[in-house]
Amino acid sequence: MNLDLQVKPTWRRMLTGDRPTGPLHLGHYVGSLRYRLALQERIECFVIIADLHVLTTRTERLEELEANVREVVLDYLAVGIDPRKTTIYLQSLVPEVLEIAWLFMSLVSVPRAQRIPTLKQAVRDLQLESASVALLSYPILQAADILMVKGDVVPVSKDNASHIELTREIARRFNRLYRPVFPEPDSPIGPLLVGLDGQKKASKSLGNVILLSDDAETVRRKVRSMFTDPRRIRADIPGRTRGNPVFIYHDFFNDDRAEVEELKQRYRRGRVGDVEVKERLARAINRFLEPIRQRRAYFASRPALVDEIVYEGSRRARAEARETLQEMREAMGLTHFRRGWTS
Repeated sequence: MNLDLQVKPTWRRMLTGDRPTGPLHLGHYVGSLRYRLALQERIECFVIIADLHVLTTRTERLEELEANVREVVLDYLAVGIDPRKTTIYLQSLVPEVLEIAWLFMSLVSVPRAQRIPTLKQAVRDLQLESASVALLSYPILQAADILMVKGDVVPVSKDNASHIELTREIARRFNRLYRPVFPEPDSPIGPLLVGLDGQKKASKSLGNVILLSDDAETVRRKVRSMFTDPRRIRADIPGRTRGNPVFIYHDFFNDDRAEVEELKQRYRRGRVGDVEVKERLARAINRFLEPIRQRRAYFASRPALVDEIVYEGSRRARAEARETLQEMREAMGLTHFRRGWTS
């Protein structure tokens, strides 16, 4: 899968991550994971498992969180995120981020917080009666996650771009009011992968995804059910490849470009059926996923190693958070009664 990512010479640190609501899927890979893999070879990287963010939309069944966290960590390691190059950490093991977020809240007005487009979308999508204060302040906590480690590049999908704009505003306002402490992060935007059913976005909640952990037969079954050109009721009818989910997935996951172009030409001429096109796609996706499955099995059989990766990453992240918080306190003049204080 080709990735044309121009790394700016000013970039020093990346911060990005995911809410542990379940296993990751191909949409995560297209929109963000592949950027993380590229950047970990060039700059210092932090990847957060944002378990506190789950509380913004869920206050029940929290016993599922531990298993979900482990699934996400396994997916990170399986795709090739290297803990020797990337700090993988658990948000709730870094309590300083909550104080940083609280200090940032004083810099954001209520109307500005309410203007985040994804806030209203989340209320609609999740069928919430109203937004909680936690959901309203979610982008501010996200800004704290980023600025806590002074991240200056945050790869995001299109639907999270507005959060990063708020992060830049917070950094600018803090630097102007007190003293320069924070970078204003760039946010290269990854594409959204279309869902298997033709919906604009692949989403676990919509059930239209292929998981990174799916076995070969599950992939074949899901690909066979994919949406194609609805006007094409017979194989000898010329079909459209542009905007066709099956060919969008071929473009992303089939590394045999000659095969993809040959299939497109035959499809446009009505000389190949959907069954063959989908079968070749299933083979391509399984080729892509096989090394990911192998790495996942390796780490899944070593739970103590996975735990230590998270613990060590969280220790490193917490050290960064403590340093940033102290710098913020000094810049804001919040050092009263702290000299000589030990907890």
